[in-house]
This record gives sequence, C-alpha cells and structure tokens, in this order.
Amino acid sequence: MKRKTFLKQTSSLLISFNLFPLGSCFDTGNNNGLNLHGDPNTINAWLQLNRQGKITLFTGKMELGQGIRIALKQIAAEELDVDIKRINIIIADTGQTPDEGYTVGSGSIEGSGMAIRQAAAEARLLLLEQASQKLQRSIRELQVKDGVVQFINDPTISVSYWELLKGRALNGKITGNAPPKDAREYQLIGTSIPRDDIVNMVTGQSAYVHDIRLPGMIHARVVRPPSYGAELRSFPKSKIMAMDGVIDIIKNGSFLAVVAQEEYTAIKAWNILRKESTWNTKRLLPLQANLFDDMLHYKGKQQIVEEISGNQQNMMHQHEALYKSPYHMHASIGPSCALAKWESDQLTVWTHSQGVYPLRKSLAGLLNIPEQKIRVIGVPGAGCYGHNGADDVAADATLIAYHLPGKAVRVQWMREDEHMWEPYGSAMAIKIKGSINNNGKMSAWHTDLWSDTHSTRPGGKASHLLAAQYVEPKLTMEQGDISGGASRNALPLYNIPTMKVVAHAYQGPLRTSALRSLGAYANIFALESFIDELAFLAQRDPLHFRIDHINDPRALEVLRIVTEKTAWSTRTKKQDTGLGLAFAQYKNRAAYFAVVAEITIDKAKKEFKVKKLTGAIDAGQAINIDGLKNQTEGGMIQSASWSLFEQVDYSDEGVSSNTWDSYPIMRFTAIPDIEVVVINRPTEKPLGAGEAAQGPTVAAIANAIFAATGTRIRDLPLSSKKVNW
Repeated sequence: MKRKTFLKQTSSLLISFNLFPLGSCFDTGNNNGLNLHGDPNTINAWLQLNRQGKITLFTGKMELGQGIRIALKQIAAEELDVDIKRINIIIADTGQTPDEGYTVGSGSIEGSGMAIRQAAAEARLLLLEQASQKLQRSIRELQVKDGVVQFINDPTISVSYWELLKGRALNGKITGNAPPKDAREYQLIGTSIPRDDIVNMVTGQSAYVHDIRLPGMIHARVVRPPSYGAELRSFPKSKIMAMDGVIDIIKNGSFLAVVAQEEYTAIKAWNILRKESTWNTKRLLPLQANLFDDMLHYKGKQQIVEEISGNQQNMMHQHEALYKSPYHMHASIGPSCALAKWESDQLTVWTHSQGVYPLRKSLAGLLNIPEQKIRVIGVPGAGCYGHNGADDVAADATLIAYHLPGKAVRVQWMREDEHMWEPYGSAMAIKIKGSINNNGKMSAWHTDLWSDTHSTRPGGKASHLLAAQYVEPKLTMEQGDISGGASRNALPLYNIPTMKVVAHAYQGPLRTSALRSLGAYANIFALESFIDELAFLAQRDPLHFRIDHINDPRALEVLRIVTEKTAWSTRTKKQDTGLGLAFAQYKNRAAYFAVVAEITIDKAKKEFKVKKLTGAIDAGQAINIDGLKNQTEGGMIQSASWSLFEQVDYSDEGVSSNTWDSYPIMRFTAIPDIEVVVINRPTEKPLGAGEAAQGPTVAAIANAIFAATGTRIRDLPLSSKKVNW
C-alpha cells in the first residue's frame, strides 16, 4: 500500500510494534540508568522535536568516517518532510541513544537507518492526525512542507509540527502501521547532500576524540612490554617521580602508566620507562617463516560451512591451488585515544569505540562496578576499519582515572604501541580444488580455509581488553571461534553442482580480531583468482566464464557495467598492460560489487603499477550517492594498499612492524585513478556497502598481473619481486 493511499484511509494510530523483529543487538532489559529514552520501540527514543523548530535524531551507531550522520539525517528529513538543516544527530552515547550494539558489518543503514525511517514515518502520521483535528480537515486534504502541515486547497490554513507539540514529547510507540514514503516521491534520498562534518576536518577544527580538551585535564601514557605476555620486573620509579610535572605512576601487576600535567612530560617519562624498565619475556612462536606451514598442520576444530552434493560426471580438468594472506593492521592514521573521568561515584568515558554499550559492560567488569555507574560517549576517531585499539585505550584511561578521582585523564597511544598492540586481521590460508566438465562448466568445488578468530571484541567481557591481560588478578581471555568471520564469502555465488567449504580453526602467535570485511578479503582473493585460473584451463574469457555460471540479474548487471566501462570485450593484448576482473556480493547477501583493475608493467625495471580501478556497485536503495561512492573508493584504495604493500612482520621477540617505515601503507603518489558507478535501485531495500570492495579489488589486481605477465601470485602481498620477469 502506498503511503498516500494509507493516509487517505486511516484515521487513527495503533500503538504496538517490535521495531527489531529479526533479532537485533538490542537488549531492552539492560537499561542504563542515564538513558533518557528507554524503550527503543518508542518514537521518542529515535527522534525529538523542540520548541525552536529543530529535530534531534538519536542513533546507537558510531560515525567511523562512513558518513552515517548525513545519511541518517537524509532518511529522517525525507520521511518528516522537513529541511535537513533542521536536524541534529547524537551518536553512540549510553546516556542518550538506543543500544545498537556494534557499528559493524556494513549494517548501519540496514539497521539504524531503517529504524529511524520507521520512527519518522510514525511521527509524521501521528502529527498529521493531530493537525487534522486542529485544522478540521481530513488527512487526505493535508500536505507537509518543511514541517508545516497545510490544507492543500489553501496553504494559509496551516499549523507546524512545533505548534502542535508545544514542547511536548512524541509519546507514541512505533507500530509498523505507518508506511514510509513511496520511493517515487523521494526528494532527498538518492541525492548527494554534502557531509556537514568535512569543513571541521579540513580546516583543523575539533572533529575527533583526539581534539577534546576538558578543564583540568591531565595526560597519561601506558608503558607496554616488549612482547606478548611479558611480566614487569622493575622500573625507575624514583627517577620518574623526580621529573617536573609528573603526577603519578600507576602500577597494577604488569600494567604500568605515567601521569603528568602536560602531554610532552608524559611522553618524556614514557620514553625513559620504556628504555629502563625490565621484563620477563616470552618467545613468540611459530616464527614468521613457519607460519603457514604451522597453520596447515594445526590440529584445531573444523566446521563444515556449506556442503552441496550434485553431479560430478565428465570431469575434464581438475585444478588445485593454495592462497595465503598475511596479518594486516588497521593502521589508523590517528593513534587510539580516549578520555575518562571518575567523579562522584560516576565514570564518564569519551571513546571512538565501535560499540559504546558493549564497552560499558566490559569496563564495568574491569572495575567490578555496576554498569549504571558508567557513561560511555562515542566521539569519532581518525580511522577505524574494525576492532583497533579504541576499546583498549578506553580501558587504559578508565584504570588510570579510577585511581585519580576528580581528574579528567587523556590517554593517547604512541605510534609504536598502535602498530605493535592493536588486534590484527588474521593471516589466512585457503586451499581450493575444482573441476571442469566436458562442456567447459564448473562441476565441483572444495575449499579448505585456515584462520585465527576474526572477533575478540570485548563484547561485554573485560578479559578481552588488553589491560586486563596485565593487571592483577590477570583475566584470562577466551579465544574467539571461527564461525562467520573466517568463512565470510568463502562460498562461491556461481552455479556449481557440488560444493563444500570447510573452515579450520587456528590459534596463531599474534592477537587478532575484526578488520574491515573479516575473512571476505582473503576468501574472495582466493575464490576470484581461482575462477580466473579455471577460465584459463577451459580456454574461456574470464568474463564469459563467470556469466555462464551466474543467474542473478543484479550480479550480471555490475559485471556488464564495469566491463563496458573498461571496453573489456574489445581489449587487445598489449605488452605493457593487463586487465583483471573480479566480482562478489559481500556476505553473499549485501552489496554487489565488480571491479576491473588495469596495471602497467615495466620489464626493464621489473616493476608493475596499478594504473586504474573501475568499479560498479549495487547497494540497493542508495541514500547518499556521493557517500556510497566515497565508501567504495576508500575500500578500493585500502584493499589495494593491503594487497600491494602491507604485511605485519614479527620475530620471536615481538612485532617488528612498529613504524610507518616497517609497515608502509599506500602513499598518495601510488593511488591509481578510480572510477565508481553506482547502480541506484530506489525501490529495493538498502544493502550494506562499506566493505564490498575489499575482496574483489585484490583479486582483480592479481588477475591483471597474470594477464600482463603470465605470473600467478597466490601469496600476498602482490610484489613485483614475485613476478617471473
């Protein structure tokens, strides 16, 4: 039913609806005593109108640079028929916003966006009902322009939302009976409204958690051990306490921190402590050179992810290949940072964590105090890309602030600490076996993948915080499992009669957790490389080979658009150029993405360079076209950086990739030309898009290298040194 039709027929608002019928991360029984809005099934939990003609939105999701703030404003402004400039938004605050768990999995629009859309639609209907009574006109005779309800035949007969409410709250529950606006009526959705936070970023104004300055704020640095599991033996306490400006040294077990009036004083003291403290260390094994051999022979749990039995007759070609992906960093440009203050039996934490409510529960466990005594306020950080050090630095600040009541404590990690102690994206090994029948079609596919966990987020467990591994009593961290994250996108979307995917759990030497796209990056690299290898064996064009195994029209559409953009079908073999193609649907249910990579080679210098990346993305209904493009372009660049440059190096003494020199990321001069085509489908539901580009981009580059050089590189990073020139 269209909204206009519904409004013509309805005259009352039924109150009763569960906003999250599909099992969201809400825990309505776990209310924060500070939360102003309570029940997430009420309109007031998601939006409020004040007397001054402004609207405030509330989202439990975190702004990570993905532009969620402007997208949610567009959704609300569209449904309420108001100028978007009227709308303010509050993000991720246990004292004000709903509990939406973590901001992960490219799910903010699918989750929070659709919740706000429904709440706004309900609010508009409720206000129209009140206006109908006030103006003595039926709802079908009314229209809304910038929050003013008007009689269609005489717009001077009107009343605004704010006049109707007179400062009162929208005390209605969300029923599900108010249909959102028909896509054909959209004026804001699907347009590129500029983000209003960019100005502060580019002009150096306060934009990040790093920029917060509180009255009387003091600074701290945590002294990390040289390697995992080391125990503190001694430190030069007297020398540090004699320094001007040093306030205190915090020691709890092997957790060591220095607090000072000024940040530079804290850094100087930290540097002395780092050099002169002594530790009992442990060797880090297996060594990097033996990592993948150890992984393939590790006796861990295994899980059959998918098994489909079909006809395997008439096999003409059989092929097998092993692909390897190393540990990767989040490598956030801005080091992890947090502020905390313990005052009047109340802890307040400012953090760029992806989940303020799970962090609150974890901090409560760390301090052994009730959750209701903690307020966690989300503030954007400079880069995130998954579970980096944000939760850990919040725990650092919490422990120090709890020791110094009444003081606002700011903790920022040093670059060495960020590189050495953040949770990494797991190294992975993927072995694929496949066969082709006499008709040149794939008939069987078998994947074995090995991976460490892709999620050790705190999730309410204090033991998953880094500091918890060093305080007394030490908390034992539970090892995460491989379900979901490791096998993400391991199952081919192609039509293959017989398929089996088996995930093998590995417990490696380095700390791992969620990195953008989780296992999808390595799995799609392997899968889409293998598809090209099978196409080569079948003597088929990689595009046509894919098309022959796909029925999904949306998958075919992204392939069609990206190959037309790059003149794939009319390309000619050039000695210094290669084109590579790859495709995936993120999670096999989110956004569709196809990409063509163009590389150039210099045989004299024995080098290749990624010249251009051309992508096509279908994320269903696009809220903000420019935002979706930016997300996709950023994912392509980051994937190219991982694929060409990045790898965590370590020895038995610890992680050695502790600077930008030892862990290089893609520089501006190396960024290729990028073109992204957005396929907007206004009548379809929005699909998660923030991680869709990670896997296809690496595979397309690898396939382009093969097209240009004849060398198939199966172990990342994709280095010129691995090419058989």
